[in-house]
Amino acid sequence: MAAFGVVPCQIYTNLRSTSLISFKYGIKSEKQEYYGSILRNGQRFVRNRLNIYFGGEGRKIRSKSLHCNCSGAERLVNGVVNDLGDPSHEAKQHLKYENEHNGFNNTFNVFGSNTLDDEAWNLLRASMVYYCGNPIGTIAANDPSDSNTLNYDQVFIRDFVPSGIAFLLKGEYEIVRNFILHTLQLQSWEKTMDCHSPGQGLMPASFKVRTVPLDGDDSATEEVLDPDFGEAAIGRVAPVDSGLWWIILLRAYGKCSGDLSVQERIDVQTGIKMILKLCLADGFDMFPTLLVTDGSCMIDRRMGIHGHPLEIQSLFYSALLCAREMLAPEEASADLIRALNNRLVALSIHIREYYWIDMNKLNEIYRYKTEEYSFDAVNKFNIYPDQIPPWLVEWMPNKGGYLIGNLQPAHMDFRFFSLGNLWAIICNLATTDQSHAILDLIESKWSDLVAGMPLKICYPALEGQEWRIITGSDPKNTPWSYHNGGSWPTLLWQLTVACIKMNRPEIAEKAIKIAEKRIAKDKWPEYYDTKGARFIGKQAHLYQTWSIAGYLVAKLLIANPSAANILVNIQDAELLNVFSSALSANPRGKRLRKGPKQSFIV
Repeated sequence: MAAFGVVPCQIYTNLRSTSLISFKYGIKSEKQEYYGSILRNGQRFVRNRLNIYFGGEGRKIRSKSLHCNCSGAERLVNGVVNDLGDPSHEAKQHLKYENEHNGFNNTFNVFGSNTLDDEAWNLLRASMVYYCGNPIGTIAANDPSDSNTLNYDQVFIRDFVPSGIAFLLKGEYEIVRNFILHTLQLQSWEKTMDCHSPGQGLMPASFKVRTVPLDGDDSATEEVLDPDFGEAAIGRVAPVDSGLWWIILLRAYGKCSGDLSVQERIDVQTGIKMILKLCLADGFDMFPTLLVTDGSCMIDRRMGIHGHPLEIQSLFYSALLCAREMLAPEEASADLIRALNNRLVALSIHIREYYWIDMNKLNEIYRYKTEEYSFDAVNKFNIYPDQIPPWLVEWMPNKGGYLIGNLQPAHMDFRFFSLGNLWAIICNLATTDQSHAILDLIESKWSDLVAGMPLKICYPALEGQEWRIITGSDPKNTPWSYHNGGSWPTLLWQLTVACIKMNRPEIAEKAIKIAEKRIAKDKWPEYYDTKGARFIGKQAHLYQTWSIAGYLVAKLLIANPSAANILVNIQDAELLNVFSSALSANPRGKRLRKGPKQSFIV
């Protein structure tokens, strides 16, 4: 039996031929017994997933290892096993999707003669990780000269997203499908930190494929998926964004491949619901935004983003819209869908109204009255005008604006965070006018936010005493380095999607040209240092996979802008009417003493 919390698959290795593989539950003299064992274990997997979600007996099996049986469970759909006797089944399915969507895929074969693009594709493929002989993801970095890999040899959910999008746009769906289904198997296993377990539905930050000896047989080994939910991470923080990215990638897979059978599977539907239940759970917080700890997203070290950081709210909103689109309509999901729709409305109003900053809003804050006690208060969060930082007074352009980094009682984080703002455009969390204003600000402050390499993760950097207090004197997050004002090439793909959505691709094209001047020569680093992004990051890993994939996705989308639709969220007219009605009622006015007569069901 494998170690607790690890997904095993028995692999009997023949050194002369990698094709001679058999499995612990598959070595039978009779073909019928082999199929029967696969079916039984697949049914047990689905049954256990349902028990975990609905409670009851599922809690009793979480302490046991989950056997993958070499994709036997993933091929089980509604209790029916596909033709497992055909070794080319997956290849045939892949060819089927390619034939059905041939016109879509052929539009991407435009970079064959481009040396830089060829290099990027070769590096991306070299970073691929295999499990049971099948591609399952890409490692975070693949620098052969770096012996200090830390956890960069693992597959991170957030890091794989640009890799997955790149493969989807190339018509290579298998690796994304495998990633989605295998990370789903890792969900909700009880992981502990000092005898405490996080909520069910949590997705791991990363996982590693390990090959370990099989007990009792020196000639055999087993491959296991070893997940990290944050209990081994620096800072020991569980990732809030992993489940959100997983939902976003699941939708992108369905829209790009045309294969909706994955999102319709009962275990995948259950996985979506578990993530939603975790995010929508009632708590002490009065705000519709998600309350999270520092380091729970791409910025995974102490940077003063605890509370309600914009990045999480944008991904949360996007994931809610994606889940709403994919959830199967059924009576059992009615309450969850109702809660989801209500949260969408409340979250959009809250972010658009209270997180937005431009010259007009800055002037308003500058004249705020404080200590207001009433339902009619204008300064609802008791923000003191002295909080306006001197840098912002000079930096804010007359044309343009952005969503601030965080909002809590008596605190506004006025820093510009790129990912949160760009994804707010992509998922329609920002209004059309706000989306254009964000891009206007990026153009106006190009030398600050783009400079020598796209794109600043945040602006400005924390310095001096503020840096010492907020980061704890973090030597990696020194001013204008890493998360503290460093420049991250992977953000190029989110910038491209946002620009295409707003029909302003020339901004992304300009940024891509800047990246192309240096990124390959600099060996595809993780991030850049200094205010102008002139130096490779002092602790940056080279051949960083999401830097490579981010560049490829940006190029592929510029070549075929319509493909960005697999990531963009479009709100339907009915939901937009709800937004308009709620906003026209003046969100600053009195709150209702009683709840609305009916919840919004869109």
